Amino acid sequence: MMTAKAFTAYVEERYPLTFQEKKRLMMMAGDLEQWGEDPARFWHPEAAGQTTGKAAVKKIIAGYTAGYEALRGAEKEYGDPPPYTAVPPECVTERRVSRIAGRCPVFSPKTRCCGLLTLDAVMQCGFDCSYCSIQSFYHGNRVVFRSDLKERLAEWEQELDPHEWYHVGTGQSSDSLMWGNREGVLETVLEFAGRHPNVLLELKTKSSRVAELCRMKVPPNVFATWSLNTPTVISHEEHLTAGLEARLEAARRAADAGIRVGFHFHPIVYYRGWQGEYESAVRQLTRLFSPEEAVTVSMGTLTFIKPVMRRIRERGLRTKILQMETEEIAGKFSYPYERKKELFRTVYDCFPRGWKEAVFFYLCMEDGRLWNDVFGFEYQNNDDFERAMKESYRKKLWRG
Repeated sequence: MMTAKAFTAYVEERYPLTFQEKKRLMMMAGDLEQWGEDPARFWHPEAAGQTTGKAAVKKIIAGYTAGYEALRGAEKEYGDPPPYTAVPPECVTERRVSRIAGRCPVFSPKTRCCGLLTLDAVMQCGFDCSYCSIQSFYHGNRVVFRSDLKERLAEWEQELDPHEWYHVGTGQSSDSLMWGNREGVLETVLEFAGRHPNVLLELKTKSSRVAELCRMKVPPNVFATWSLNTPTVISHEEHLTAGLEARLEAARRAADAGIRVGFHFHPIVYYRGWQGEYESAVRQLTRLFSPEEAVTVSMGTLTFIKPVMRRIRERGLRTKILQMETEEIAGKFSYPYERKKELFRTVYDCFPRGWKEAVFFYLCMEDGRLWNDVFGFEYQNNDDFERAMKESYRKKLWRG
């Protein structure tokens, strides 16, 4: 099987390509190689009668594009996990002049967003999920711990209104728990939450590292949430992260230590066998936890901005994550509406009635109409969504 580079060079030598034709062909061939397919799979010169003129090229490229698009829109098929070589990150401690907190970077008034405030205690992640947007925010394999974390938190504290509720997460710039208490980061953010009972602090993770957290004094306004996925997606696309069972077991240990927990099915991925695997994941979750222990369950799917898609292609990592039919909504690329409705409705319907009544379910960064299709209701705007979430979290965390 030729590489994408060798294939496009072969075509260039024999056919008169325009700049745009060459650019498009290189992108499609590169995608096919990343998906584990032969870049020449859909190149059929016989369709043009073996001629090499411009008209023939257009016909051949049209056929190539049709085959590529058909494969992209079909259920992707995962086989054995592809080879993967881990590159340990460089971990440094630095003083940073940037603000420590701000609105979630993907917030948009065009979709239903919860208004999460992000607390950037650590910058860059040590895991290597193929789809992760963090790779477009930071450059290189360099993880930065703030040496001035306490100082920056103290500055931000001066802006907090004691009469207002804040939903704050540390999992948008790095994994919240994979580092444990390295550089005192976990201890510092817990102390911060303890001083501000009106801050609902979410520690989001794909790790199984909870020993340090369970040994600490965790204020009641702090909860840990696990991003969950199927074994297939984890083994192929979420490199270095804990497996599904390990994540659930870690969440169970946290709950046994009195820490409220939550779960995010994000991203839900469309591939052959997805329904059965997500149903199994929900079944494992609801068998291990009661709805009273869970603060929230969210659902989301693959949503990309152009820099993230470009970064995925530049890395050349063997991944099928971009093998998906997409449409552009509010400047982002994701599954078409009907596909999303199928994905979300299928997973939501797997949850028992008691969970739907006692746990705050939501869709992350989705069209408000999808709420009606999935949950049977929708919030009219982001402010209503944010208020409902904070009120539900507040009651769940401070109960008892």
